[in-house]
Amino acid sequence: MDGQSGKSAATEPVGIDLVAPEVFAPMLRRLALAAFGVGVGATLLAAVWLSWPAAILIGLAVAVPTIGYVFAFRRRRMWLSGTVIRAHRLFGERSVDLADATGVQLLVYPGRLSRIVLKATVGPDIQLVPLAMYTDVGSGRELHLLGLRKLADALAASRLVAAIAVSEVLVQQLRAEARDAGLDERPLFRAVQSVRSKDSVSPVVLTDSEVAALG
Repeated sequence: MDGQSGKSAATEPVGIDLVAPEVFAPMLRRLALAAFGVGVGATLLAAVWLSWPAAILIGLAVAVPTIGYVFAFRRRRMWLSGTVIRAHRLFGERSVDLADATGVQLLVYPGRLSRIVLKATVGPDIQLVPLAMYTDVGSGRELHLLGLRKLADALAASRLVAAIAVSEVLVQQLRAEARDAGLDERPLFRAVQSVRSKDSVSPVVLTDSEVAALG
């Protein structure tokens, strides 16, 4: 019985969103209501000169894109169950198994708000998992401890040397976050800083030696 409960806990889905949609739920509701109001206003204004069907079409053209974006954003979620990442999209769901990964990389998107993401390639599928984001003044947000732990374990199950190396980086990041270490002691922040120092403006793929130096 204990073995079964342990196995169940290991495969229980864990959310790995860097910023959960629930955080923005109030703002998204206000945005959707505002879009709806603007659409109604556009419809009434257009009806002064046009027929009602044409006016309604104009109102829909104004409101629907924003409301659709809000709906799509709230649908986007990622879970990790064992070694399998399940990503909800606007339509349907995609699953990739990190144990079967054919490529694993760390990418840094530099800027005033820099992001570092895990890029996992499994056959024809590519899944990006945001790991952290940092401002240029030294603040930011990092993936929660349980998410890091589960991702590190999932990558360690791969046969790829690159996956093992990234897993070690995540373990070091986990330990740094757990002891509330300064940003300079956190591997993900150091990776971002190393890219910023190069004044790059496009996404940068960390080399194997750069990843190894972070671990």
